[in-house]
Amino acid sequence: MVSLPDDLLRAVDMEAGRRGTTRSGYLRELAEQTLRGRSAHRAKRMAEIDAMAGPVKGHGGSVAALVKVNRPEP
Repeated sequence: MVSLPDDLLRAVDMEAGRRGTTRSGYLRELAEQTLRGRSAHRAKRMAEIDAMAGPVKGHGGSVAALVKVNRPEP
């Protein structure tokens, strides 16, 4: 179940009808496009960061110990 404002739901229904699909089909298509775009953007950004600093070679120590040292007191 998804709740949408009435005006947005009408717009979705109109666009779905224009495309010859259902409301669910149109919303699924939009969600898939958005998630694919986010994944592509993240991959591109990770490649840019790798190019700036070179490949990551590891953290160089014990991560657990580092976390414990920097953990705030309760």
